[in-house]
Amino acid sequence: MNYYSTFITAAPDCPVDEGVIPPAKQGGPTKPRIEYELLSAHPYTFTQEELIYEVHVRHKGISEEERESRGDEIREALFQKPQPCLRASMLPKKYGWGLHFDTDGKIALYGKESPEYQRFLENKDGSLKLLPAMRNGKARPGV
Repeated sequence: MNYYSTFITAAPDCPVDEGVIPPAKQGGPTKPRIEYELLSAHPYTFTQEELIYEVHVRHKGISEEERESRGDEIREALFQKPQPCLRASMLPKKYGWGLHFDTDGKIALYGKESPEYQRFLENKDGSLKLLPAMRNGKARPGV
């Protein structure tokens, strides 16, 4: 489920030209906001699978005590159902972030405006697999 030596670019129809912090909501943090907070505070710490789990438990408000006592059970229940990969995340689709996965599958976040984003796009040594984030809507023919 993890990517290695890969750069997920912002979606072709991403509405912004630079990385934008996902807004907070009154009812609690959104999944994109949690993803952003984790990846911006802890670059190259999480694999895709680890990030999906951490976002899930934080979004659901699962306490640290419950995670310690039932962590395996929570993880198993989460991954019994197929989980969307980070190409479907709102960070690269809507908020202008690229996701770099290193050789160990650990993720870091880079805004479209950053020199690092451009360097990953250029991929001069050919060491990265470049993948666009999924489009926000269906491509219209002739547009």
